[in-house]
Formats: sequence, C-alpha cells, structure tokens
Amino acid sequence: MIDLLALTLAGEEPAQSGGENAMLRWHWLGEGLLEICPLHGYQRAAVISAGIHGNETAPIELLNQCVDEILAGTRPLAVRLLVVLGNPSAVRAGKRYLVSDMNRMFGGRYGQFEPSEETLRAQRLEQAVSAFFAGEEAARFHFDLHTAIRESYLPRFGLLPFQQRPYSAAMLALLDAAALDAVVIHQAPGGTFSHFTSEQLQAASCTLELGKARPFGCNDLQQFSGIHQALRAFISAEPLPQRAQAPMRVFRVEQSLIKRSEAFKLYLSDDTANFTELPRGTLLCEQPGEAYRVQHDSEWILFPNPHVALGLRAGMMLREVPRTALF
Repeated sequence: MIDLLALTLAGEEPAQSGGENAMLRWHWLGEGLLEICPLHGYQRAAVISAGIHGNETAPIELLNQCVDEILAGTRPLAVRLLVVLGNPSAVRAGKRYLVSDMNRMFGGRYGQFEPSEETLRAQRLEQAVSAFFAGEEAARFHFDLHTAIRESYLPRFGLLPFQQRPYSAAMLALLDAAALDAVVIHQAPGGTFSHFTSEQLQAASCTLELGKARPFGCNDLQQFSGIHQALRAFISAEPLPQRAQAPMRVFRVEQSLIKRSEAFKLYLSDDTANFTELPRGTLLCEQPGEAYRVQHDSEWILFPNPHVALGLRAGMMLREVPRTALF
C-alpha cells in the first residue's frame, strides 16, 4: 500500500497508480489526490480534504492516519472516499500559502488572482471533485479540515457555506458528535472549497476549524480526538460517538469587514482571540468613507486580520442565533 503524506511531502508518486484487496479498490489521481472505493457497495460519497493551507498540519496528520487504517484493513470502509491534500507545495514549505490564499479561489475565483501554482491547483481540485461526484447518486459530503491562525474562545468550530436548501441532518449529527463548540452560518457566497462543493456539486459541506495551526511534529492529536472519532465512525458507517459537552452554539455572519483601502485600521490587538465578544457601540474598524461599530447588544469577532490584501475580508462579525436557524 501507499503512504499518502510521505509521498506528498517528498513530491513523489507511488510505484503503482492503483490497487485493491478483498474490501476496497484505491486509485492515485495525482499529487495529494487518492480515491478509495469499497467493493461491496456504499450509500455515501465523501470528499475529506486538508492542507488547503499548508501550515495547518494536524488535520493532515489525522487524515493520513485514517487513510493508513483503511488501506491496512484495520478500519472498515463503507463510503466512497476522495482524500485531498490541498496545497502540497505550501505543505512542503510549511507556509499557509506561497502566493495567494487558495481558500478564496474556488468557484472560478482563481481568475481574479495573480496566476500561480495555487491558481492552477484550485482549478485542478475543482476538476477532481467534480469528476468524483459526477453521476454519483449516493448522498454527497465534503469535510474540509483546517486549524486557525489565532487562539479562540471556542476552539473547535464549523463554517457552513451559504445555501438556500436546509443543512444536512446527517452532517449536523457528525458535527455534534465531533465535539464542536460552535457552527457559523455564512450569509453570502464565498470562494472557499466547501462553498464550491455545496453550491456547484450539492454536497453537504462544512469547513472545520479544529484548533491552532502548528508545525508537523508539534501537534497534540489528543486535542483532535472528537473529530477523529467522528470521522472514523462516518467512514465505517458505525454509530457516532455520544456528545458529552454542552450543546453546540450556533452563530450567523452579520457583517464581513472588507479591507478597501491601505488606510484600513482595525481597532483590536493582534492577539485578539476568535469569538471575542464585543458590546454595542464598539468602534471596530475605519477606512476612508466607512466605519463599523457593533450594531447589536453583543457581536463576536471571527478571523480578525488587518493585514489581508485589498478587497479581502479582514474579519467577520457574528450574532448568536437559535439552532432552528440551521433548518
């Protein structure tokens, strides 16, 4: 069998492009792309991706463990699976990205960026997942695994792409079982990988933020046991773990703070944690002709970053909403 992560880090291809055993068939589709299919039928087809940002290593290690278990026969496979290591060049460099943030490029938005290895990779991933789901009648899922740049008061959370249809009950059950602290509902289309698979391919999709980004070898994978156990159960069609934590909180994006000028100022310290709660009237940011103050009794800040390129999001303002907002 093959070691997906070792091959990707080495920039090498396996000696054989495919193989099978009594339970499954696997096929290497290209760098960081591995399709694995059970031989005895399935009811779900899933893309599980990691490494869209190359320095977010814990999800890559978790996903590689799952693949090792499946190929070794110690983990039953009950779903048709496409495993994606998103940005191999950035993974090898230990950087979030080399030229531009790939998770802003999907849905054809790569055409808005300076041509680079990453714009080509975004196109390749769109093609790969589109081909994987083409003609697929089984229930479709996509879990895109990430870690965050900064600390967070709610360290494990999911980002649900904007969509008109209800969110999948099966996906929400997995998020509950994975011990997520919160989910965030987007209110507008975006350039993320999970938005592309939701909008274009009708998958039940979610971006999962699972802690803080650290280098290979510096991750305490016990901190990720919730998502690891839930994904294993999902892959094997086994009962999901019982949630022992407080109920998952639900937030909705109320405002995206877009940086439109180099004079943009964000009035938060550089170490402000995700999900910091801010009271009504707080002046958050200013730029020529525009300022934003907290509009409601409480809003929470997510992904504050004044150093993004012009035209990109420098933060998101959230409001807490009831769970019924998911349906």
